Amino acid sequence: MNTLHYGTLYGIGVGPGDPDLIPLKSVKIISRVDVIFAASSTKNTHSQAVTIAAPHIPENSDVRLLPFPMTKDQAEKEACWQTHARTIITELEKGHDVAFLTLGDSLTYATYGYVLKNVLALAPGAPVVTIPGITAYQAAAARVNRPLVEGEESLLVLSGVEGGHRLRQLSEIVDNVVFMKAYRNAGDITDALEEKHMLENSVAVANCCLENEEVIEDIQTLKQRKPGYWTLILAKKNNNHEAI
Repeated sequence: MNTLHYGTLYGIGVGPGDPDLIPLKSVKIISRVDVIFAASSTKNTHSQAVTIAAPHIPENSDVRLLPFPMTKDQAEKEACWQTHARTIITELEKGHDVAFLTLGDSLTYATYGYVLKNVLALAPGAPVVTIPGITAYQAAAARVNRPLVEGEESLLVLSGVEGGHRLRQLSEIVDNVVFMKAYRNAGDITDALEEKHMLENSVAVANCCLENEEVIEDIQTLKQRKPGYWTLILAKKNNNHEAI
């Protein structure tokens, strides 16, 4: 009876955009795995994660893009995650080591997280090693030389896709907030920050670590122009405001 010897799945966060910010451990893994997977949209064959990691990917590497639909249909998304997990497992069952590249950190609002859950469910015996990466908000804070948290302060990390409603719900226990994916509802996010006395100490960073990087000091201007997809907002509560 043959015993199945899986290869290893490596989840690799390639950071926010600068190839020099990819962890050294991840670079070593990328240089030796049999297959490199990364996500792309079903509308194109581009992977920002692959573009970022390109200087570290050997010339003859087997790089494969897995298309993910941009949809709110949960059943469609789950079917896609399972399909791609099976594709990865097929390589693992051949004894191949594979890497899945994702933007930022491997487990922070990352496509890899959904694939990982399905790989673990469908092939619980497969070894998985996840390598952390630098998040866009860490890089943005460094770009503007701004501490994310100090002393006993708290930090709330939110998706901005649905606007600022979550901040409105949680603001009383939050000192600092990060809005990822702030491109779609930047206007409502700005309103929420103003309501919760955080607008004065806020800044937006678009395309962090990329050639077209932009620091936006006055985020109210985002109400008049549509921010780019890679836009995030850092904000801090102004504790000196008068009680209302």
